[in-house]
Amino acid sequence: MKHFGQKVRELRETQKLLLRQVAAHLEVDTALISKIERGERNASKTQAVEIAKFLKSNEEELLTLWLADKIESAIVEEPSVAYQAMKIVNKNLKK
Repeated sequence: MKHFGQKVRELRETQKLLLRQVAAHLEVDTALISKIERGERNASKTQAVEIAKFLKSNEEELLTLWLADKIESAIVEEPSVAYQAMKIVNKNLKK
């Protein structure tokens, strides 16, 4: 499964867009977009939505990848309890 940043890079490169073009649209530094693509920084939800719109991509798909990255970063340091926590969340979401 791809991460949010990997998908953004794939979409950007497919459209032959430069990092600076995406950065200019979001009114952020080019370095930030580069870090997002490399998975070194997480985009905000607003940025994720704006990136999806700018790249004419499926917003739901990108938001799903964005949220998956966010969840992973929250639980990665707790591997012994992460699975149990995810089971609880899953159960609560089904209610």
